Amino acid sequence: MKKVVFRSRWREENPCWTSFHEYYGFTPFYCEPGLRGAHEKGGVEGQVGYFRRNYLTSVPQVDSLDELNARLAEFEAKEDERRIGARMRTIARDFAREAGHLLPLPDDPFAAGITLTPRVDRHGVITVKMCRYSVPVRFIDRKVTVTLTCDDLTVYDGRREVARHRRLTGRGAEHLVLDHYLEALLTKPGALERSEALHQARAEGTFTVVHEAFWAAAKKTLGDIEGTKILVKVLLLHRHQQHADVVTGIRTALAAGTFNEDVIALEARKAVQAAGRAPTVTASAPPRNHWIRPRPRSHPSHRVVSPVLCPPISVPCPAWSSGTSCCGFDGRTHHDHCPSRPDRTGIGRGDRHRLPAAASAHHASPGRRHDRTG
Repeated sequence: MKKVVFRSRWREENPCWTSFHEYYGFTPFYCEPGLRGAHEKGGVEGQVGYFRRNYLTSVPQVDSLDELNARLAEFEAKEDERRIGARMRTIARDFAREAGHLLPLPDDPFAAGITLTPRVDRHGVITVKMCRYSVPVRFIDRKVTVTLTCDDLTVYDGRREVARHRRLTGRGAEHLVLDHYLEALLTKPGALERSEALHQARAEGTFTVVHEAFWAAAKKTLGDIEGTKILVKVLLLHRHQQHADVVTGIRTALAAGTFNEDVIALEARKAVQAAGRAPTVTASAPPRNHWIRPRPRSHPSHRVVSPVLCPPISVPCPAWSSGTSCCGFDGRTHHDHCPSRPDRTGIGRGDRHRLPAAASAHHASPGRRHDRTG
């Protein structure tokens, strides 16, 4: 509540609470404040005290919120078998009789998070509530939509999920995902060795000792620059194949003395087929409660804008020499898999610096002025 109106039952509600009870279709009842309303609460607060005394004293020692929730679920299962007073039926049986009289739940759970629209800085990082999170570098200098809940942070480009992080609680904390920077590291491989993203990947265990051994052997054989580029291409395989399968492919390649990423991908597929699993990682939709609800048609974001289209470009993404796009989709041109808002020349604002020289010349020649009348 935001405010108690004249010490009565009337309340000035928080907008999130109003959205919650309207979404689930119930009408809240407010007690009178102070001693006048103490008798109106029934046994609700008494049951809270009962649960605290029997299950939360002494205070449970857990390592995460998920572990605490798992313990609470066990406590609730015990309570289902309890009888209140002299009743003949247990709590679970009473609830089963009552459930038929309750309203059905909506198909989609209520999204309790807040929505923000930060801009991605030049380091591929967004700042939310004094904490910093990485996003793929192709979104640099663009606004993204963020859904922030008590547990996690989800980043969307339109309605497509592009990043997900566990929510940080410390002021100034930072979480960087190495996968978000791989396209940039192909052009600047020297930045990998001392990067914070690599340090965090080592701490989280996603960059394993097998990756370290492969990187050291590649640099010794091919040199620092080429060896690092080969490692980055191998890391890109994790977008299409399971982590453990790629690690198996790296071990096999090291034993054979080869550093070809295609060989590693093939060996990873062999490991998957031997285990009888699907050879690739399939993209799945985010959980339904994480989808961003569409805004009303009257919202300014629904105004129809006719974009200026440019002719298709058949030049592959410059970050690859093997024919795979930087965004992880095979056989598409740069404009197909890296959409962005087009400017007056027809090129997205974030695309101009990523196109090769030939593709840039296709759209605009030096000295040509593009004004609003052109």
